[in-house]
Amino acid sequence: MSSPDLGQPSPTTLDISRRAMVLDAALTTFARFGYRKTSMEEVARAAHISRPGLYFLFSSKETLFRAAVTQALERDLAAVERVLADTGRLLPERLIEAFDQWAGRYVGPLTRDVTEVIEANPDLLGEMVATAPRRFEALLTDAIAAEIGRKTALAVAQTMISASIGLKHQAPSREFFLERLKAAIALLVR
Repeated sequence: MSSPDLGQPSPTTLDISRRAMVLDAALTTFARFGYRKTSMEEVARAAHISRPGLYFLFSSKETLFRAAVTQALERDLAAVERVLADTGRLLPERLIEAFDQWAGRYVGPLTRDVTEVIEANPDLLGEMVATAPRRFEALLTDAIAAEIGRKTALAVAQTMISASIGLKHQAPSREFFLERLKAAIALLVR
């Protein structure tokens, strides 16, 4: 007989973990094949579950896509929030790590496709496509305002975001992206 006190995860924890794993596999599959060419069978294979098991979790490809993107955006924003809240570190360090959590993971050949598949299907995602970037901008603005004042914080945050978008599209690697972003942040936050 097993007990939760003996370190066995509860079924709820297992279900949440399994769902997160399926959503990660789905996002990777959508990135590889695009939304239209991705089948539920391919996602099930990538997630190592049966197709009926996938349909048990998600009623349609659209529902699966929306849930996968939502999970990724929520995870990214939570990481950004944690990084920026660590006021024991210098602001430029926190900003670089925040941008790495928000965009750095999506730099490079396959990971770039994640961004493209999201941007190519805004009608499937609804207002999430606009609210997540606005939330990221607000988190940056608040962190910057705490250090340099509210007056120019929004303009600095927006300039950093613009620089990161440009860098993300030209960067051959995450390291290159972060190196260039570090230089941009150094110019904007003194």
